[in-house]
Amino acid sequence: MGILDAIGRVFRGRAGGPPIVVVSGLPRSGTSMLMRMLSAGGLELVVDGIRTADDDNPNGYFELERVKDLDKSGNASWLADARGKGVKVISALLPHLPPEYDYKVIFVRRSLPEVLASQRKMLERRGEATDAVSDDDMKAHFTAHLRRIEAQLASRTRCDVLYVEHRRAVTEPSAVAAEVGDFVGDLDVEAMAGAVDASLYRNRA
Repeated sequence: MGILDAIGRVFRGRAGGPPIVVVSGLPRSGTSMLMRMLSAGGLELVVDGIRTADDDNPNGYFELERVKDLDKSGNASWLADARGKGVKVISALLPHLPPEYDYKVIFVRRSLPEVLASQRKMLERRGEATDAVSDDDMKAHFTAHLRRIEAQLASRTRCDVLYVEHRRAVTEPSAVAAEVGDFVGDLDVEAMAGAVDASLYRNRA
């Protein structure tokens, strides 16, 4: 660390400390699976349990409702208590993470046809309309969105990013767990790999 970085951290005060581990990706991309892996590996998670397990996510969602307000003008000081812990932040909200903290972002990539199929199944279970927007239009929207988010992550300071392929996490859990363990540090890699439930990989392209 250079002298300017050290001085900057002193003046930033309580914004220093260990990075916040952020799991992100599109809805239905496998972020809950990654959160479960981190929990099994020994990382403390910031969750509230409000959204409980269901048929779409039998092992739970690992979410925090306060995350949904990141794009609003509310108080995000709660992130200070998330340092050194894991929190799930959907990709659309990543640009709204306050710049005064350090982040390690684990971004889950999944085949867009699989994401769309999984989203459609979830809407069908809830009795909601599934034909409001065509798959082609949604695929184009998600493709543009991901390009924009990945460019923003690449240009962001105080932010390290690890990209994880959903299919590989399911088919090669030990290898992916080792990569995540190296990225985050001090995790039980074997327990992480064991937390992957391949039977839940139900929407395959």
